[in-house]
Amino acid sequence: MSHSEEVEDSTAPLIEHLAELRTRLIRSVLAFAVGVILAFVVAEPILQFLVQPIEQTLRALGDPSPTLQYTSPQEYLFTLFRISMVFGFALSFPMIGYQLWRFVAPGLYKTEKGAFLPFLVASPFMFMLGATFAQLVVTPLAMQFFLGFADVSSIFANLISQTAGNVAGTVPDGVNVDTAVVPATTDGVKITFFGKVNESLDITLKFIMAFGLCFQLPVLLTLMGKAGLVSSDGLGAMRKYAVVAILVLAALVTPPDVITQLILFVVVYGLYEISIFLVRRVEAKREEKLRAEGYYDDEYDDPLMAEFDEDEDK
Repeated sequence: MSHSEEVEDSTAPLIEHLAELRTRLIRSVLAFAVGVILAFVVAEPILQFLVQPIEQTLRALGDPSPTLQYTSPQEYLFTLFRISMVFGFALSFPMIGYQLWRFVAPGLYKTEKGAFLPFLVASPFMFMLGATFAQLVVTPLAMQFFLGFADVSSIFANLISQTAGNVAGTVPDGVNVDTAVVPATTDGVKITFFGKVNESLDITLKFIMAFGLCFQLPVLLTLMGKAGLVSSDGLGAMRKYAVVAILVLAALVTPPDVITQLILFVVVYGLYEISIFLVRRVEAKREEKLRAEGYYDDEYDDPLMAEFDEDEDK
């Protein structure tokens, strides 16, 4: 066979792989576009759900009419687009994950397929679990911490009281002056919360992404344990370093609130311990399989490992 024929034979599989990759990418992009369109249809109810912790906190602090504002004409529309992008990706992830699986599956052995597929399913489930925990537990605590410093009396009550007290005969129909009047104060200015839609949403999405990614820890470490990159003994020996790393993570992704930081620490450290348990189960199954196939010998002593152990003891 000539050199040119060898080059052509080696190039053909590459062209086929690139064509397959292009097909999978096109299908993934189309699925993402459909997901974005579907999410945009319900983007406003999703926004109301995401800012619900802010609304509940403001009402608990005495604000009768919680309000978020936008200060540029395009801000609200771009906020809806942002929600559509995030939730559109979540809707299209099953199709994107399926296309990824179809692309890599032909190059995997049967045992590797059986090992990889469960993690492809577990990853979005754990992300949604972390996102739900952030929305229902962490974000309300953070909003209580942040908004607890401000006087959140309704600005509309102040405006009505000024109109009722200073301009006689101009009180709007249906306004009860007795309930609208707010006593005058001489101890400084009143600080009122006027949250922007995009900034308030940004805090919520950061919590969702942070906890969603943290909940991937068991999936990642178990997959690494299945590949032999980490061991349960090694993870156990790294506990003290893991504690420090989790504390630093809690300080970075949560507000300066001890309760919220403690919750994140307990959750992530619990996930770390769960990861050690899962890796230990993976190792036990691997050892059982090797025993059944006759490749595992309890009585075999590796002289190199013995020498290594002696050096460590010294």
